[in-house]
Amino acid sequence: MIIGVPKEIKQQENRVALLPSGVFQLVRRHHRVLVEKGAGVGSGYSDEAYAAAGAELWDAPGEIFGQAELIVKVKEPLAAEYGLLRPSQILFTYLHLAANRALTEALQKSGATAIAYETVEVNRRLPLLEPMSEIAGRMSIIMGGYFLAKHCGGKGVLLGGVPGVLPGRVVVLGGGTSGVNAARMATGLGADTTILEVDIERMRFLDITMHAAHTLYSSSAHLEELLPQVDLLIGAVLVPGAKAPKLISRAMLQKMKPGSVLVDIAIDQGGCAETSRPTTHHDPTFVEEGVTHYCVANMPAAYARTATQALTNVTYRYVELLADHGVPGAFRRDPHLLGGLNLMHGQVTCRGVADAHGMEFHEPSELVR
Repeated sequence: MIIGVPKEIKQQENRVALLPSGVFQLVRRHHRVLVEKGAGVGSGYSDEAYAAAGAELWDAPGEIFGQAELIVKVKEPLAAEYGLLRPSQILFTYLHLAANRALTEALQKSGATAIAYETVEVNRRLPLLEPMSEIAGRMSIIMGGYFLAKHCGGKGVLLGGVPGVLPGRVVVLGGGTSGVNAARMATGLGADTTILEVDIERMRFLDITMHAAHTLYSSSAHLEELLPQVDLLIGAVLVPGAKAPKLISRAMLQKMKPGSVLVDIAIDQGGCAETSRPTTHHDPTFVEEGVTHYCVANMPAAYARTATQALTNVTYRYVELLADHGVPGAFRRDPHLLGGLNLMHGQVTCRGVADAHGMEFHEPSELVR
């Protein structure tokens, strides 16, 4: 199979979808790998490293899309790439389609087979999303703590406090992978940390494993009680494949003190706050209702080398599976991969995406034979 690795064009996106070591393995399995020049530079991987691994280096992304049967990316295609996709082509990347109708319609029109990292589910886990959720969760405390500084427009609160001064208060909305990693970072700094969660068994697990953090059943009433004292609010809710629920209203934010910070990790799925809108690493924040919002849609790209290594650790085996056996064969050999199928032959095969846009849903197993 011909595998294409284009350079990411999303603003400040420095990750790359395949390491030179992955290229080496694929070439050994008699596949061709086309890599756009400069694709790995932002993560510290030179063109020379890819060439030494057996990749063919190409100048133009259009040529890669035109030749490749399997396109492997990190982030969703942008408008400039919509017209490059074609029927019978496989696209394997993060898509987050429930928050992006334009891309969903473009993929329908292209006829490409779109497989999303974030909806591949194994034993109620999302193994291709987890590494990025871990990074985003840990980053949320670093970024949130920075923007709490007075010179950044924050309250001037140090999350860990000092002897004789109470620590800052952090509330994490959601006890999944990103929420747990945020809470671990916050407690490690010494912050007063509370995790809001609806799954009782999950709260029992958190109570046993995270002695420095409090757990509280997640409800609007409990959140509103906490907000007047919160310094840093982390939105870490996730409904796999679906648009993030708006759990934080504008009226709720008005209860927070000026200079408080909201980090909305769920922004790539539309955000969990009414006031959230996507930002970039170049211009990461804005202020609504006196609260600084950090809503960068590709947070892990800030630590591109770590993120690339963590991502490719979990995606490579699926790339190899698709390259070796094609779509039907890969799904037969690993049925979990079928959960990643979002569109095929112009049909939406992810229920969360179909519900978000009012589109017709088609059972993926009926299209893959």
